[in-house]
Amino acid sequence: MKLRFTPRATQDLISIAEYVRDYSPQGALRVRAAILQSLQNLVRFPRLGRPQQVEGVRKLVTRRYPYLVYYALDERPAKSSFSRSSIPHGNASIRTPEDLKSSAA
Repeated sequence: MKLRFTPRATQDLISIAEYVRDYSPQGALRVRAAILQSLQNLVRFPRLGRPQQVEGVRKLVTRRYPYLVYYALDERPAKSSFSRSSIPHGNASIRTPEDLKSSAA
């Protein structure tokens, strides 16, 4: 299983790192490590996240910090990958699952 990031997911990761780093450089490293560990778990167990109302979209809450990983599996035989669509903070009121599905396409 391969992991592909959408441009939006890449920007989310950059924004998270910049925001946390402003308050605590060491905290930013811990948050980054927690998110990356959750992504490694998804590579090993792609169905780990909960299915969402939008068909094909799943959600995983990162361990230790409440970031939400929205992703879609691509199970076509030649692909065998999934794309990360977004990583908002659990308290963030941004994006709907429908937005995530359209950005993953």
